[in-house]
Amino acid sequence: MGFGFSSKPFVLFVSFLLLFTNLELSPLVESASDYTTLVYKGCAKQAFTDPAGMYSQALSALFQTLLSQSMKVKFYKTTTGTGQTTITGLFQCRGDLSNSDCYNCASQLPTLANKLCGKTIAARIQLYGCYMLYEVAGFAQISGMEMLFKTCGATNVAGSGFEERRDTAFSVLENGVVSSHGYYTTNYQSVYVLGQCEGDVGDSDCGECIKTAVQKAQVECGSAISGQIYLHKCFISYSYYPNGVPRRSSSSSYSHPSSSSSGTGQNPGKTVAIILGGAAGVGFLVILLMFARGVMKKRDDS
Repeated sequence: MGFGFSSKPFVLFVSFLLLFTNLELSPLVESASDYTTLVYKGCAKQAFTDPAGMYSQALSALFQTLLSQSMKVKFYKTTTGTGQTTITGLFQCRGDLSNSDCYNCASQLPTLANKLCGKTIAARIQLYGCYMLYEVAGFAQISGMEMLFKTCGATNVAGSGFEERRDTAFSVLENGVVSSHGYYTTNYQSVYVLGQCEGDVGDSDCGECIKTAVQKAQVECGSAISGQIYLHKCFISYSYYPNGVPRRSSSSSYSHPSSSSSGTGQNPGKTVAIILGGAAGVGFLVILLMFARGVMKKRDDS
């Protein structure tokens, strides 16, 4: 027993539902994380003399060891070679990365080190999600508090109460990184902050390092709505999202501005989702009207 109405609107209705379901399942926001994006490089000016290939062998062995450990841990430090060819190196991943993301990030570092620095006696490659450094025996040491790199957002919000909110978030960060043993992230009134210390730094020294980084951020970035400060033994990052934090992929729980010229917090993927959602709503009503119209017409004809 049937209702006697045309099946065409119903077919359109079902087809639209299937299409809408597929649209919802498709990624509407950026799916690739930025954790493998290069932040900065530091290369020693001196290249090592290696006629017998001893340094190259030691460096290759170091890279292999660090890379194998990145599948298991987020920080590892080791030494390879002997005598004058001794090379000490380490890698560290951001605290919120999964083991697979840590490995994917760390696997970029040896190639970048060779490409960007060549066979120098020391190098540091910093990506958003991880970094690696190595140095040959006898390389001059620097203070753990020395600033290596900074970037500040181009947008400023002076006089809006932002600096007070940011400084409160910084205060929470300074305490949290100590109690969390080296990595901490939080937010306060739309200000998102993150801090991390090198894995072999003690809690007390970590707190001092983060405090120094915070002070540098306040001076160097002023009222900029985003910034990153990288010291030798720690780094901090902050971002202000007055309109709400944009959606991020699951592989990165903290969003880093991709450059100092950005900082609007806008997400083109979110805009696409809104447009598709509006179109879906209109289309849904159209299909329902077509469906109802077909039913009424059949009833009138009968």
